Amino acid sequence: MTTTSPPNRLKVLVADDNRDAADTLAMLLELNGHEVSVAHCGSAALASTLRLGPHAVILDIGMPDMSGYEVARKIRAEAGGAAMMLIAVTGWGQAEDKARAGAAGFDHHLTKPVDPDQVERLLQECSRSLLERGSRRVL
Repeated sequence: MTTTSPPNRLKVLVADDNRDAADTLAMLLELNGHEVSVAHCGSAALASTLRLGPHAVILDIGMPDMSGYEVARKIRAEAGGAAMMLIAVTGWGQAEDKARAGAAGFDHHLTKPVDPDQVERLLQECSRSLLERGSRRVL
């Protein structure tokens, strides 16, 4: 994974019930300069999103108490939820899985195992978009 500092530090939430996967991705994103929080179930992901207001949320689809689809729909329904980048991370990568993710409100769909460089490219896209809109939310 590239470890150069991003032009803008983003607040990112990583939500995955696989603690090792979530913690490893979080560590790699922190090495790239992002402020990262971690949740291990859907309800914690939703609560953290509402409390922290991250720029991007990386959500596993298959979490125990609330699916990533449900979390994404609830985030999009909240004030400010439309401005967040939502990235689905799942073992399911068929066309219908990608369509379902899009319908739930995800901006991107990544199939596990995720490429950390691809995640970083998406976060840089998020950063550029925030700068173009003149957002003051960039850290």
